[in-house]
Amino acid sequence: MYAVIATGGKQYRVEEGETLRVETLSADEGATVEFDNVLMVGEGKDVAVGTPYVDGSKVTATVKAHGRGKKVTIIKFRRRKHHMKRAGHRQNYTEVEITSIKAS
Repeated sequence: MYAVIATGGKQYRVEEGETLRVETLSADEGATVEFDNVLMVGEGKDVAVGTPYVDGSKVTATVKAHGRGKKVTIIKFRRRKHHMKRAGHRQNYTEVEITSIKAS
């Protein structure tokens, strides 16, 4: 069984036992987190699509770690103008492991 959840402004297709990185959540490591914004849930021909969310469905996950992603380098350059600007960015994330998917 799989589900599509919405968190942090993004959508993720998840299955039980899967580990994924989502936008930072305010939960301690080892804590249990529930995602109520389930857009789609099911498997094979038994698929329920929400409008916008599937009522009564939820995905439970355990927080494994918090961290920061790899550095992304930003360079703005204008030729022949003696202008070059450099910046970097590291996005924060929370690594979660999906423990259960409950369909309505």
